[in-house]
Amino acid sequence: MTAIGAIIGLIVAIFLIIKKLPAAYAMIAGALAGGLLGGIALPQTISLMIDGIKDISPAIIRIIAAGVLSGVLVKSGAAETISNAIIKVLGAQKVFLALALATMLLCAAGVFIDVAVITVAPIALSLGNRLGISKSLLLIAMIGGGKCGNIISPNPNTIIAAENLEASLSSVIFYNIIPATIGLIFTVFVVSKLIPQKQIQLSGKEFEIENKNLPSVWSSLSAPITTLLLLSLRPICNITIDPLLAMPIGGLVGIVCMKKYRESLSCLEYGLQKMSGVAILLIGTGTIAGIIKNSTLKDCILQMLAQANFSDTLVAPISGALMSAATASTTAGATLASASFSDVILGIGISGAWGAAMINSGATVLDHLPHGSFFHATGGVCELTFKERLKLVPYESLIGGVLAILTTIMYFICN
Repeated sequence: MTAIGAIIGLIVAIFLIIKKLPAAYAMIAGALAGGLLGGIALPQTISLMIDGIKDISPAIIRIIAAGVLSGVLVKSGAAETISNAIIKVLGAQKVFLALALATMLLCAAGVFIDVAVITVAPIALSLGNRLGISKSLLLIAMIGGGKCGNIISPNPNTIIAAENLEASLSSVIFYNIIPATIGLIFTVFVVSKLIPQKQIQLSGKEFEIENKNLPSVWSSLSAPITTLLLLSLRPICNITIDPLLAMPIGGLVGIVCMKKYRESLSCLEYGLQKMSGVAILLIGTGTIAGIIKNSTLKDCILQMLAQANFSDTLVAPISGALMSAATASTTAGATLASASFSDVILGIGISGAWGAAMINSGATVLDHLPHGSFFHATGGVCELTFKERLKLVPYESLIGGVLAILTTIMYFICN
């Protein structure tokens, strides 16, 4: 199937998403258009779309299981406790570092980046009002921290990249720890350089956090720590605990440690609700991934890299960036890139773990474009107009680009 057909399919999907059609339906329509315009018959197009869904079905099951951990962290108040503690310890003088670190750790614990931003945003806005700091700058700090946490988390984008490249999830997370740490520092640097000094009125006063009967810090940390310990057993002692088990176990341990037995059902329902949307999105993504995987698009990208004298290694981060731009989603971008280019990446000698790590970082470069929900959800929670939110896109792309570059540099250093 021709690359032109796959590209037209992506364009159709993007156009329909911009026109407010649900993303899953938009991608199914794009896949159908891409197959037919790419030169294959309708029955073959449908077959390739279904095959694409089959390829990502194991990841969909794991993502639904991840809803247990995410639901427990958010509905129990654990996520809010963790963010409050970080901000209170670092204080108002380091407000940007505090906000970025809080969002980073929430994402690293398995909370969706949009949920992490929404969780930290009320505290950020309160600090911004008190210290005279622009809402836009506060949002950049949170988004940058969230992107750093997203590449070292058991979130859907990491799970599905690891699954498609047959890599250990814990290894993919481990390879991105240094890029995420440097990216956090870079985020603070970017935000600090953007702030006119006359707008800063750091008083140094302590701020109070409303007591909402939240769980303690240590009990709140029990769920993510348990999950990370179980996932780390494979590289440490060669004992494999699949994320399908590790994340629900971590969530259940958190319920016990926080003594949130009565809220357990609401936690599970919330987590399932959140993950169901992602699972449905991935079904649509799978259809267009099946079309792209069987087109010559990947060959065109390889030829483009060769003509530009770029290393074949760059196909991993570049494919992640391009697909995240097409879908305005880290999860969908990582899905498309890892499903469509896994054979190419493994074929040129890159290990599955490094390939998944670079795709995951690349998927943070353009996942915040206006045709995606993340753009609007984060802008809305910080009460920004469309124009104000749009001005932040270059800085978000800069942070994501640095993460992708750092992971690629780490690959060259280690190989």
